[in-house]
Amino acid sequence: MLFTLLAATAISIMLIRDLFAAVMLSGIFSLLSAALFVLMDAVDVAFTEAAVGAGISTILMLATLNLTVSRARDKGADFQLIPFIVVLITGGVLFTSTLDMPHYGDPDAPVHQHVAPRYINESPGDHGEVGVPNMVTSVLASYRGFDTLGETVVIFTASIGVLLLMQAPTKKDGRKPEPER
Repeated sequence: MLFTLLAATAISIMLIRDLFAAVMLSGIFSLLSAALFVLMDAVDVAFTEAAVGAGISTILMLATLNLTVSRARDKGADFQLIPFIVVLITGGVLFTSTLDMPHYGDPDAPVHQHVAPRYINESPGDHGEVGVPNMVTSVLASYRGFDTLGETVVIFTASIGVLLLMQAPTKKDGRKPEPER
């Protein structure tokens, strides 16, 4: 059901010309994604998706929309064959690459045979491999520390980029140019 709602929301975003509605639909898409992550027991990812995807991104897009027009220019519905073929090929490659993955929840998957037992047995407790009493904290702060740092750097860089893009351009004399209609 959630995948159906996600697909319907994505198609609606592609087809709609009203930018405000597209921003609101993208927020809905993020909340649906967060719900899907909760169902897959990835609550930390769901929380991040809800906060960044539905929260901050929607606010930044609404602020950007405030600086622009409310409807997308209608260049006509020209079908472009080359981008469509590239999307189909990319989608096909991504789909076929998932065929090698273990099934969802498979107890014989490599992650359940090697990684998870080590985290469970070696990380918790004051005398564990990391020395942090909480298992989740030891995994995020120690084992995945560089990954968490990388995610933080990406979010910080994206925020700075959006803030720079939202600054209004000024003329050489310091006045703001009048918007084109």
